[in-house]
Amino acid sequence: MAVSYDILTPIVGLLGLLVAFGIFRSILRVPIEAGKANEIAGQIQLGARVFLLGEFKVLALFVLAIGFLIGFANDVYQAAAFGSGAVASSFAGTVGMFTATRANVRTAIIARDKNGAHALRTAFLGGSIMGLVVASVGLIGLGTLFLLFVKQTGEAHVLHGFAMGASVVALFFRVGGGIFTKAADVGADLVGKVEAGIPEDDRRNPGVIADNVGDNVGDIGGMGSDIFESYCGAQVASIAIAATLSTEAMTAIASDQAGLFYLPLALTTLGLLCSIIGIWLVGEFSQHRPLDALRFGTVGAAFLFMTLSYGLTQLLGVAWTVWASLILGGLGGILIGINTEYYTAGRPVKSIAQSSETGVATVMLSGLATGMQSVALPLLSFGVIIFVSSTLAGIYGIGIAAVGMLATVGITMAIDAYGPVADNAGGIAEMAEMSPETRRITDSLDEAGNTTAAIGKGFAIGAAGLAALTLITAYVNTVRAHHIPNLTLDITDSRVLFGLFIGGGIPFVVASMLITAVGQAAAEMITEIRRQFRDIAGLLEGTSDPDTARCVDIATRAALERMMPPSLIAVGAPVLVGFTLGAAALGGLLIGALLSGVLLALLMANSGGAWDNAKKLIEQGFVGGKGSDSHNACVIGDTVGDPLKDTAGPSMNILINVMAIVSLVLAPLLTR
Repeated sequence: MAVSYDILTPIVGLLGLLVAFGIFRSILRVPIEAGKANEIAGQIQLGARVFLLGEFKVLALFVLAIGFLIGFANDVYQAAAFGSGAVASSFAGTVGMFTATRANVRTAIIARDKNGAHALRTAFLGGSIMGLVVASVGLIGLGTLFLLFVKQTGEAHVLHGFAMGASVVALFFRVGGGIFTKAADVGADLVGKVEAGIPEDDRRNPGVIADNVGDNVGDIGGMGSDIFESYCGAQVASIAIAATLSTEAMTAIASDQAGLFYLPLALTTLGLLCSIIGIWLVGEFSQHRPLDALRFGTVGAAFLFMTLSYGLTQLLGVAWTVWASLILGGLGGILIGINTEYYTAGRPVKSIAQSSETGVATVMLSGLATGMQSVALPLLSFGVIIFVSSTLAGIYGIGIAAVGMLATVGITMAIDAYGPVADNAGGIAEMAEMSPETRRITDSLDEAGNTTAAIGKGFAIGAAGLAALTLITAYVNTVRAHHIPNLTLDITDSRVLFGLFIGGGIPFVVASMLITAVGQAAAEMITEIRRQFRDIAGLLEGTSDPDTARCVDIATRAALERMMPPSLIAVGAPVLVGFTLGAAALGGLLIGALLSGVLLALLMANSGGAWDNAKKLIEQGFVGGKGSDSHNACVIGDTVGDPLKDTAGPSMNILINVMAIVSLVLAPLLTR
C-alpha cells in the first residue's frame, strides 16, 4: 500500500519545538531579582557561551572540509545533508545549554522559597527542553529529507550524510565538553575539598564556576548531541536496510516496501507524542518523591508507546514480528537502565563506601570490580536482542529494536538533562549563601539527578551500541548492493581478523588520549587554583573574590586543543582501512570497535558513577561522614572516576557510531 502519513513526521517535529518553546517561556516567567544568585548564573551563562563559540570555530572548519570531500566523492545532495545534520546537532546542543543555564538559577530561587515540588518541576522542565529539541529537530531533518529524496527515489544514501553530520558534531561536543567539565571538576575537588577543606561549590573556590559551566557543556550539550546522533543513526540504518532487502525478505515482514521505509520515522513520531505526555505526567506527580515522579513519567511514556506502536505497525502493513522486535529493544533499554541504577546507586555503592575504611586502594579495587561486574547483564541483553529480533524479522528487526530503544528519547533525554540543572541549582544556592533548608531541597533534587544521570549514561551506551550494530548491518548490505555481492564477515578470513584487532584497539587508544587530556588539563587547573589561594589576599577568608574567568579560560583552551586528535581517528580510521585493506577488513574493524567500545564504556561509566555515589553516601554521615579519612579516600575515588564516567566512557558511544556511519557513507565507493 502507498504510505500517506509521512508528512506527519516533520509536522510533529514542529509541534515538539512549539511545546519546547512554550515550556521555556513558562520557565522564564519565574522572576529573578538582582543579587548574588543572578550574578553567579550570569557567570555560568558567559562561560558556556565562550566555550561554545570557541568550539564552533574549530568545528566549522572540520565540517566544511569533510562536506567538501563528500560532495567530491559522492554527490552534492549528500554533502548538503551532511551539513544539515551538523547544523541540526549543533542547534540541539546549543538550545539545551541555553535553556538549562536559565532554569538552574530559577530552580535555586524556588527552592529558597521552600517549594520543593515547584523546584523539581522547574528543573525537570529545564531538562525537558533538551529532550524535546533533540527529538523534534531529528524528525524535522530526517522527515524532510525522506519526503524529498527517499520517497521519490527509494534511495537512502542522502540520509546517510545527515546522520554522519550529526555524529561528527556529537563527537566534538562530547569530547570537548567532557574534557572541559572534568578538568574543572577534578581541579576544584582536589584543591578545594581535599587540600583547603572547604565545601563543594564554595564561592571561594576559583574552579567552581568552571565546574558548573562544565555540567552544562558536558552533561547537557554533550549528552544531547550523543543521543541525537544515535537517534538519527538508528532510523537511517533501518531505512538503509529496508532499501537493500531482497523481495523475499521484504514480503516476509510487510505487504510492501513503502511501509518498511517509513516505519522507523513513524515510530519516532509516535515516540515524541508519547514523550510529551510523559513530561506532562512528571509535572502532575511533582508533589511526590523526585525519583518516583521522574520514573512515573519515563515508564508511562515507554509503555504508552509500546502499546500504540502495535496499531501503527498494522496500519502500515508490517508484520507483528517487527513490532515484537521493537518491544524487545524497548525492554532492553529499560533493563540496561535498571542494571545501571543498581550498580551506581544500589548495594555495590554501600560496599565501596565501607571499603574506604581501609584506605584509597580498597576504594579503587572495589570500584573497578563493580564496573567490571556491571558489564555482564547489558552484554547478555544485547545478545538476546540481536538473536531474537533477527529470528523474528531478519536484519530489519535489529534496526527496529534500536529504534524502539530510542523512540521516546524526548522523555529519556529530559530525565538525563534534569540532573545537571539540579546540580547547578545546588551550586548556585551554595555560592549565593542561601539557607540550609534551600540546600536540603536542592540536595534532594541533585540526589535524584545523580541517579537519573547514571541511568541516562547506561541508556546512552546501550542505544549507541544497538544503533552502531544496525549501521554495521546496513554497511554490509550497502556494500553487497553495489560492488561486492558476496561480502561476508567470516572470522576465518585474515582480512576480517586483521580489521577486528585494529578496531578492538581503537577505543583503548582514544580512551587513553581522553583520560590523559583530562589529567593534563586538571594539572593546569590545580596549579591555577593553588596560585589564587596563595596569592589573592583574603580569598580563603571570604573577603576577596576569586578570578573565576581564568579557570574557565584554562578549561576552554584545554578542551579545544585536545579534542581534535580523537576526532581525526574516528573519521580517518574507517577511510584508511577501507581503501587499503578492503570492505571485509573494514567490517571487522567495526565489529571489533563495537565490542571493545561498549565494554569500555560500561566499565568506565559504572565504576565512575559508583565512586561518585559512594562519596555522596559518606557525606550523608555513613562510615565517618564528611571530612573523615573515609571521605577523603572516596573523594580520590570519585576524582579518578570523573574522567572515566563523564569523558572517556561516554565518548565511546559516539566513537563507535562515527566509525560506523563513516563506513556506511564510504560503502558505495569500496570495490574490493
